[in-house]
Amino acid sequence: MSADEPLIHARGLVKKFGDLTAVDAIDFDVRLGEAFGFLGPNGAGKSSTMRMIGCVSPPTAGALRILGLDPVADGARIRGRLGVVPQLDTLDNELTVRENLIIYGRYFGLSRREVRVRADRLLEFVQLSERANDKVEPLSGGMKRRLTIARSLVNDPEVLLLDEPTTGLDPQARHAVWDRLTRLKQQGVTLVLTTHYMDEAEQLCDRLVIMDRGRIAEEGSPLDLIRRLSTREVVELRFEAEAPPVDPARLNGLVARTEVLPDRILLYTDDGDALVPVVHEQLHPQSVLVRRSTLEDVFLRLTGRTLVD
Repeated sequence: MSADEPLIHARGLVKKFGDLTAVDAIDFDVRLGEAFGFLGPNGAGKSSTMRMIGCVSPPTAGALRILGLDPVADGARIRGRLGVVPQLDTLDNELTVRENLIIYGRYFGLSRREVRVRADRLLEFVQLSERANDKVEPLSGGMKRRLTIARSLVNDPEVLLLDEPTTGLDPQARHAVWDRLTRLKQQGVTLVLTTHYMDEAEQLCDRLVIMDRGRIAEEGSPLDLIRRLSTREVVELRFEAEAPPVDPARLNGLVARTEVLPDRILLYTDDGDALVPVVHEQLHPQSVLVRRSTLEDVFLRLTGRTLVD
């Protein structure tokens, strides 16, 4: 494949399970060295897309090329060049930390000497060298996640697939995983990840697509999406009793959009400081918070706040 050809190329990609269309004719490209994210609520089609990229679930329709190859005809060759961090850890709890890496490396035909060298290097990278001879079972969730990332790198992959990489981790463990993934980005590893955490997408992704009900709603960098689809700031108002009606026309032209929630009112604006005295005078809120607009504001505008079962 040529240097300017995307590592992953999809056009009109479809995945159906019987009458259910999980992925509905999506287009995307992943370029060399970037961190590309699929962001969306549960059931949006993120994991189904990742399984097609990982060559473990054939597309129903559309075109998909991975590393210049056809995932249906060349699945085994592609899988040998990918690293995969599944949503749920699949470590062998009865083996030691180092043994998990060594046995996995042997699946790729690495010599015993080479796989031991790689295992030690990767354990140092994920900060688990001191636990190398410990069994996996008693490790914390964050340690197991870092070990899973180390295992996915044993074959020196060209693309690393991460499905919900920090789900279920506490904040400290999440940041430790983010640090390792950021270092991989700096080393030029191409990352493809799914997540429903907005801060994770902002932290890790150079570019992302927001999926909803199997389709791509928007695509761009986190900053680009915020600039295009939200305002610079959001003013959050809370009231002691029922919130009064809000007429944006009476707020001096400072409000681009209003969202009324059960516990607060959100006013989207490019100048929160100028808006605060106006809302105090007209609406008399119990509290006012001015914050920057985030990817979560964009996400909820596109996908809604209603839970999808």
